[in-house]
Amino acid sequence: MVVIFVPKETAAGETRVAAVPETVKGMQKLGLHVQVERESGAAAGFLDADYAAAGATLVDGDARHGADIVFGIQCPTPAQAAAQKAGGLLICTLTPATQLPTIKALRDAKVTAMALEFMPRITRAQKMDVLSSQATCGGYQAVLLAAVHLPKMFPLMMTAAGTLTPARVLVLGAGVAGLQAISTARRLGAVVEANDIRPAVREQVESLGAKFVDTGTPPDAETHGGYAKETSHEFLLRQREILTEHITQADVLITTALVPGKKAPVLVTADMRKGMKPGSVIVDMAAGQGGNVEGTVPGQRVVTAGVTILGDTNLPAQCAADASRMYARNVQAYLGEFVKDGKVNIDLDNEILGAVTVVHDGVVRHEPTAQALAAQGH
Repeated sequence: MVVIFVPKETAAGETRVAAVPETVKGMQKLGLHVQVERESGAAAGFLDADYAAAGATLVDGDARHGADIVFGIQCPTPAQAAAQKAGGLLICTLTPATQLPTIKALRDAKVTAMALEFMPRITRAQKMDVLSSQATCGGYQAVLLAAVHLPKMFPLMMTAAGTLTPARVLVLGAGVAGLQAISTARRLGAVVEANDIRPAVREQVESLGAKFVDTGTPPDAETHGGYAKETSHEFLLRQREILTEHITQADVLITTALVPGKKAPVLVTADMRKGMKPGSVIVDMAAGQGGNVEGTVPGQRVVTAGVTILGDTNLPAQCAADASRMYARNVQAYLGEFVKDGKVNIDLDNEILGAVTVVHDGVVRHEPTAQALAAQGH
C-alpha cells in the first residue's frame, strides 16, 4: 500500500498543515494509507484525535524515511530532503531558485520533487492551484491587518457624535489576492480604488464596487498563463507618476504585485509615499520577494514619517485553519491526477505533472535551477 506522510511544518511562523481530517478521508478513498506527524495540525486548530478519527495513523517525524509520498507546505531542509527514500515523491511549494541546497539533496537522493507553485493555470488544474487559494487568504488577511493598525474605522458612520468618513483604500495589483483585498475592504465599508497593468481585470475590479485607476497598459502585460509580466522601466515611471496622487489620498495602501520567479517590482518609492497622511498604513504583500514599497522590511513593522509599513511574509499562516483547508483540498485534487486505486503513475508527458516536476530520477528538470546548481559546481 502507498504510504503518505504529512509532516509538522518546521519553518519559522508556519502554522498551516498540508492535510486536514476531511482530506485524510479523501486520500483513503484513493487507496492511500495516511500517516500524520503528531501535533502537525495543532496550530491550525486540527487535533491529533481528529486525524485519528478520520483514519490517519499518528506517527513521529522519522516516519518520513519510509513514506512513498511526503507532502507539506514549505520546502524541507536539505537534511529532511536527504532523509526521504529513493524513488519517493515530495509535493510542496519548493521555490527552487532560493532553495538550491535542498534541490541538490533531492537530486542526490533520487527523490521526485514537485513544486505546486508551478501548477499551470488551465481549467483542469484550477482545483489544484495552491497559489490562488493561498492568495485568497492573504488578500483577506491583509485588509484585516490594515484595519487593526489604522487609527480610524473603515465604514462611513453617522452618529450622535457626528459623521465619521469612510477609510480610503488603494490596492495595487488585481490578481487573486488583490481582488480578495478589494472585496474584503468593501465589505468593511471602505471606499476602494485599484490599479493593475492588465486591462482585462478592470471589469472585475468595478464589479466589486471599486474604482479602477488607469495607468495605461504596457505591451504583453501578462503571460499566456495569466500571470503579470515584468514591465519596462519607462512604463514604471509613468505608472508611478499617476499613482502618486492616489497614494497620497489613501488611508490604506495594499500592494500585491509579484512576478513568478523574480524579485517583486518596486511600485511605490519613498518619494511617492512622502505625501501619505500620518497614521496611514501600507501592507506590502510582496515583502517576501523584496517588496513593492521602498522601506519595506520583510517580516517587520516599520513606522516612517507617521506611516506604518507592514512587511508580513506569510499572511495565509495568520488564518491557518481555512488556509490549510484550501491547501489540503488542492493537494487532494492533485493526487487524483496520478493516483488510481492505490497505485502511483507518474507520466511526465501529462501537462500538469510535467509542469510541476522539478526533480526526477536524479535529474533537475527545472532549467533555471539546473543552471544555478551547475554554476555552483553541483
